Amino acid sequence: MPHRTASQLANRRRVEALIRLLAPVLDATLYVGDRVSRVAGRGELPPEPARRRLPTKVSE
Repeated sequence: MPHRTASQLANRRRVEALIRLLAPVLDATLYVGDRVSRVAGRGELPPEPARRRLPTKVSE
């Protein structure tokens, strides 16, 4: 694997720092979305079971 240039390493450090900075916000977004989906989904009907198709007769 080729060596990374100084600018590539600097860009990598910036991106990783940005991810570390935004991680709590992203975690909170996932948490809130999970809670909202649980509350919003309480009034839903359970999914219907899969319907089976009856075999059709082959006419001779």
